[in-house]
Amino acid sequence: MRSTFLLLAPALILAAGAASAQTVPAVPTVLADGTLLDISAEGRTSRVPDIATIRAGVMTQGQTAAAALTDNASRMARVLAALKQAGVAARDIRTANVSLSPQYRYADGQAPVVTGYQASNSVAIRFRDVAKSGAILDALVAQGANQIDGPSLSLDQPDAALDEARISAVKIATARAQLYAKAAGLSVVRVVSITESGANDGGAQPPMVFMARAKAAPSTEISAGETDVSVTLAVRFLLK
Repeated sequence: MRSTFLLLAPALILAAGAASAQTVPAVPTVLADGTLLDISAEGRTSRVPDIATIRAGVMTQGQTAAAALTDNASRMARVLAALKQAGVAARDIRTANVSLSPQYRYADGQAPVVTGYQASNSVAIRFRDVAKSGAILDALVAQGANQIDGPSLSLDQPDAALDEARISAVKIATARAQLYAKAAGLSVVRVVSITESGANDGGAQPPMVFMARAKAAPSTEISAGETDVSVTLAVRFLLK
């Protein structure tokens, strides 16, 4: 019965692993021909963001729905023309929100009374030159934009940075496996499997704020700084 157990144990372990592929065992698993060790490691690198996405729009009010929409459309046309004049490509401008809602006056014991209408129209703008985005926003405000949200900074092509983070994660996992193996009086034989369990391509960042300098011609500045790109790997090693 003992020899039968040793032959079946690896199959049972593989079956259990398939059922819980995302779960890292709390302790190494002992096989007939060695010990399995699971390591979770995060590789990280930094890049300067080269894309800024900002929402800009116009909110207007009018006595009637038509008046609010007409005024809004006129101002938004000027905003879009300013974007075109600044050299922002049509593919980098996307409608984000269009809304029209009644405005009410409330009084105790009385039904709400419609006092007018509020119209809103905003676009998401992708700036491929982060340094110039602040100056363009100033131009938009001059043309009637009164809603600004963002920016969200990201990388246009994060693949190279992600690959760098993956290599780093593998090196970290390997060094950690060698440390555990040495402490246990074993050695690393080979990598059994590698699973990518998470990645951040540099797009998830804390909200940025606009900074206006107090000088003769105030202008909005957006500082790109650096963003982290990271990848988390689950690496399984065979120890003997």
